[in-house]
Amino acid sequence: MKKKVLSVLSLSVALWVNAQEKDSLNQKKIEEVVITGQYMQQSINKSIYKVDVIDAEQIKNMAATNVAEVLNQSLNIQITPDTRSGNSTARIMGLNGDYVKILIDNIPVVGDTGLGSNIDLTKITLSNIERIEIVKGSMGVEYGNGAVAGVINIITKKTSTKKISVRGSLQEETVRDQYDLKKRGNGRHIQNLNVDYNISNEWFASINFNHNQFMGFAGESKGYKYFGQDNQRGYEWNPKDQYDASALLRYSKNKTTFFYKLSFLNEKFNFYNPEVNRNPLNDGLGGVAYESRDREYNTNRWVHQFNIQTNLGHIRYMGDFSYQNQDRQYFDYNYDIPNRAVKSKQEKQSYYKTDVIYSRGMFSNFLDSKVFDFQLGYELDYTNGYAALIAGDFLGEAVKRKIFTYSNFLSAEWNVSDKFSLRPGVRLSLSENFNNQYNYSLSARYKTSENSNLRAVVGSANRFPKYDELYTYFVNINHDVQGNPDLNPEKGFSAGLFWDQNFVTHNDWRIAYGADALYLDVRDRIEMVMVKEPSTYKYMNLNTYKNLLISANVDFRKDQFALSLRGSVSGTSVSLIDLKSSSPTDFQYLVQAGATATYKLKNTDTNFALYYKFTGPDRLYVSDPTEGFRLGKIDSFHMMDFIVSQPFWNKHFEISAGVKNIFDVTRLNSTAVAGSAHTAANGFVNLYYGRSYFARLMFQF
Repeated sequence: MKKKVLSVLSLSVALWVNAQEKDSLNQKKIEEVVITGQYMQQSINKSIYKVDVIDAEQIKNMAATNVAEVLNQSLNIQITPDTRSGNSTARIMGLNGDYVKILIDNIPVVGDTGLGSNIDLTKITLSNIERIEIVKGSMGVEYGNGAVAGVINIITKKTSTKKISVRGSLQEETVRDQYDLKKRGNGRHIQNLNVDYNISNEWFASINFNHNQFMGFAGESKGYKYFGQDNQRGYEWNPKDQYDASALLRYSKNKTTFFYKLSFLNEKFNFYNPEVNRNPLNDGLGGVAYESRDREYNTNRWVHQFNIQTNLGHIRYMGDFSYQNQDRQYFDYNYDIPNRAVKSKQEKQSYYKTDVIYSRGMFSNFLDSKVFDFQLGYELDYTNGYAALIAGDFLGEAVKRKIFTYSNFLSAEWNVSDKFSLRPGVRLSLSENFNNQYNYSLSARYKTSENSNLRAVVGSANRFPKYDELYTYFVNINHDVQGNPDLNPEKGFSAGLFWDQNFVTHNDWRIAYGADALYLDVRDRIEMVMVKEPSTYKYMNLNTYKNLLISANVDFRKDQFALSLRGSVSGTSVSLIDLKSSSPTDFQYLVQAGATATYKLKNTDTNFALYYKFTGPDRLYVSDPTEGFRLGKIDSFHMMDFIVSQPFWNKHFEISAGVKNIFDVTRLNSTAVAGSAHTAANGFVNLYYGRSYFARLMFQF
């Protein structure tokens, strides 16, 4: 398999290198800017943090349809899908979505377990995204609760060079070998439309609509039409249907800019029960009804956001204000399978509802000096809601909650010289539910040459316990699983060193390379542990987590050709404790490698894009009643996508086609599953649904 991958890569690169033609225009690339972790938008080269950027052109070349698909191509970010809920979250440095802060235009997104944490990335579409900015490491000073492993900031488009601009696309995909455009068919069907309008020199308006329909993948199950009584009905990947829309109004004049954005999301997720009931009709004819009790989940999310950037004298102010509401509902219904009819259904019930009022403001440029400046900021989060989702079942009354958190943060930026900058920072977070939390950071950037930077960053962050960790109560004759309202926030610390350099050769090759080293330590980790045999569990602050990440990259670019190579090694040490024993704390290592190659034919503008990512075997300790703690393993895998795009009619239209997941990855064998005295500790990880083919038509006027 490895030889096959290297052969495909080598052949593709060789063909493109031999075919490349020199770009006679030799246009100068506009300098990239970032906003994450900055006092104000500025050049990525001058950023005091190491910020990884995925821009709109890269996103378009990937033919991705949501943020999860884009980030899955990034090294050291693993997208973890949950086939039961349909959600996909991001893992950074081995930590799940609870430790990764997800922002849209600097605002944390409301989700199922908190603000900005454990966000389903398939619910964030790409049709109006300008770029995605990623910062790894603890960012508690700048972004507060949950920013332990890193921050992902999704920046949307808010300007247009045309008076009126209309963009849209239609995309059809197979789901492995399944595709059907008809109702109740197969495959994925995606449509989006965006309209921008420059009302005047100061006013800009935009509306955006997107529809993403995934018809599900049965896999080893047999679909919703099957009515055998062998628990084979249903889907490995359940169907879901998403609609989202947004509208934006922006004003900009002199030193004042503000915008208001309204966003709405509706998602329907279907669960088809594998159990089928055979009910005699007692009609004297031997008639039988085959029924199943299925469930439909519905999510509605509203986000109101207002951002303002202005000057108060020479003091710069940037403020974000938002009101967000998410309501998750479900209803059960009896489905007559042979007749494809709903016989009866319950009323919709709201089981997880959250209302959030959020604001974040920053004042800077107090001294109006390019040598020394400081920033004073605040952040408040008022969350009101309830949840009835307990251990996967809906039991009892929903427990209502009101959580108010307020923070102040202060940092200073000192440009010691033209080459050396320093930024210390501190944050105090006050919560009515937990003790005061203090976070700190110290960042430095040293310009080693005109085209080279060395950055050093240390910082801390905390994670407040989630609702289920605090309040879960699932007790019956077979189970006793309880939350712990006395839990303390987890505490994370990271230290990183980042170096990058770029230069241009005498024959116009642009080469950039870099190396990163990042260490993360998380204390008071919250885990569910057995406190009494045989089945009494409770959430407790017991464990620690350490991760060491070393990575390197090199990029080559000339004329119409670009090649990027990446590699990393990460080591993870976790201390786990159960009723009888504790796990070893030695580091287990994971190797990843990736490559991206693109080439555009000069005469026809035909674009070829190849994406490859290798993830080595992953090892971790798991608790096993028969062995204590043992080392489990998840198999390695290769991912590769290939896309060809062709614009036509003066670039008003573009057709793209390609294949995703060329190596047809579906399940990974895994022994990292806890066993019992009666069952073997073997299983699998359901990672993807396999190879798929797609075609996309884009248009813009």
